[in-house]
Amino acid sequence: MKRVFLIVIDSCGIGALPDAKLWNDEGSNTLRAIRNSKHFFCPKLKELGLFNIDTVGGGIESPKASFARMGELSNGKDTTVGHWEIAGIISHNALPTYPDGFPTSIIEEFEKRTGRGVLCNQPYSGTDVIRDYGEEHIRTGKLIVYTSQDSVFQIAAHEDHVPIDELYKYCQIAREILVGEHSVGRIIARPFVGDKVNGFTRTANRHDFSLAPQKTTMLDLLKENGLDVISVGKIYDIFAGVGLTEIHRTVSNADGMEKVIALQDKDFNGLCFVNLVDFDSKYGHRNDIDGYARAMTEFDSALDVFIKNMREEDMLIITADHGCDPLTPSTDHSREYVPMLIYGEMIKSGINLGTRKSFSDISATILEYFDVDKKETSGRSFLKEVLK
Repeated sequence: MKRVFLIVIDSCGIGALPDAKLWNDEGSNTLRAIRNSKHFFCPKLKELGLFNIDTVGGGIESPKASFARMGELSNGKDTTVGHWEIAGIISHNALPTYPDGFPTSIIEEFEKRTGRGVLCNQPYSGTDVIRDYGEEHIRTGKLIVYTSQDSVFQIAAHEDHVPIDELYKYCQIAREILVGEHSVGRIIARPFVGDKVNGFTRTANRHDFSLAPQKTTMLDLLKENGLDVISVGKIYDIFAGVGLTEIHRTVSNADGMEKVIALQDKDFNGLCFVNLVDFDSKYGHRNDIDGYARAMTEFDSALDVFIKNMREEDMLIITADHGCDPLTPSTDHSREYVPMLIYGEMIKSGINLGTRKSFSDISATILEYFDVDKKETSGRSFLKEVLK
């Protein structure tokens, strides 16, 4: 029985890609930014070889994992295209973004179908938008619609005034409207609580309504071949539920790792695909360097427990989907290389796989490990280079 645990440290980039200037991300380096915090302490990641990856610096003599720096070929720097590329799809066409807000025709159709007006309709920070529009939303019943540099249509609403199920219904309506040239990567429900006096706070009831992958992914191929495909965290949302056999939602990084460690006791044959979103949503987008560093330290501690529980045939892969450098003035994602660590009893230690052209090499490697034909999915497997 073979098990692969693929953990995505959401937004943990390790340095700007050569084309980062096209996204105004020159000089971005998420890991470097948080590594300088006094709250950053990651001995397990260091032991595996995180700092041995090309250009990261500070590595050790005999890392226990093999490692690589992963480039991105997709035209974007967001969660959707990053995860899709990890799963074998390279998105050459960028998903639509709306730096000036959504067209009037889209907003009018959304208002007509929901029966509610719209506030904001422009790029905005998620915490700032509820601060600036929260009170008016409560007073008028209008929905707060906003976007970012990413391909997202976000709807914020107060939980006491718009029930969660109703907010989710509005997101489904938006998903039906935003098709064709307006097929944004994600519609995101952003519920919040609080008041103007004490401040508004987003809750853990966020839910993403993603665009379904347009091509076959690693998940589809594994499932078609009778293997388990277990999602933990935001994976279900990112892939619109396609190609999965079991779903575990989470409310935090800690909850996610607790669920992953619990799954180590489960006899399954296949992939456990994990997204730890707090790094991005709570810290990267908030430019909270110390918070990000603390989260990495907490993950490192949970990782130590996870590794002690690994079985002989288990494979662990740790990677990321993009950057979100909290040291830059921007609060949006950054176009960066991402790390890749691969570890297990059957995996050679200390193999430097250099710089890979695409995240999709991860997909190709996992499919080869399970002896599944990669078919039209992208990527070049590095399994033979690291397998004992």
